[in-house]
Amino acid sequence: MTCRNIVSCLVLVISVVAACSANAQQEASTACTFDDGKQITVKYQSVPATHKLPDDRIWSPGKSPMFLFTSGALKLGNVDVPVGAYSMFVVPGKDRWTLVLNKNVAPNAHYDEQEDLLRVPMDLGTLSEPAKTVGIYFGHVAPKQCNMRIYYGTTGAWAEFHEE
Repeated sequence: MTCRNIVSCLVLVISVVAACSANAQQEASTACTFDDGKQITVKYQSVPATHKLPDDRIWSPGKSPMFLFTSGALKLGNVDVPVGAYSMFVVPGKDRWTLVLNKNVAPNAHYDEQEDLLRVPMDLGTLSEPAKTVGIYFGHVAPKQCNMRIYYGTTGAWAEFHEE
């Protein structure tokens, strides 16, 4: 093999690896619009749901925070969520998950518990078909209520957002 063929092969291998990595992690978003037109949007990395999640430790898909944007004041659990942007994480556990909204939305910022706005428990269920990638979905279930679901493998976790 000549040097030119080796370089061509190496470039091809690097291109294939880069393409596979790009396909494995894609930016996704989901939104819910309340009856008055105000909206909640979540942006996240849709990654394969193939790894065991860390029990009782902060987690987000693709090792980068999910981001929640709201154009209206919300209530999540018993906590008021003002209009704005938040980083969003979950703490998966064997019997329950916790949803975390954090005030730090700086790009590439590391999670800092001191910046948490809230931590609320999420309801859990088992999916009949495993999700192959992380999926976040909203359901508009009442004029002032949107439910968010997070699917990972056979686990479905959900939380209720109420418009103020």
